[in-house]
Amino acid sequence: MNVVVLVALLFSPLAGAMAFAITYMEYARHFVDKKMVIRRAWRAALEAFLFFLIVPPLLIWLFLSP
Repeated sequence: MNVVVLVALLFSPLAGAMAFAITYMEYARHFVDKKMVIRRAWRAALEAFLFFLIVPPLLIWLFLSP
């Protein structure tokens, strides 16, 4: 279980950074208001970070617990 938590801690920031970059680039094409674009990109980054931090260890704990 410790390895799973370590991997989640390692890759969650990467997932958040990628979500921010992808969301920012896509919304920057369609919207003029950069403040809204950055806000939506940060929200997507936070959601991706939390998802990959919580869900994989939780699923492994659920399916591998005795």
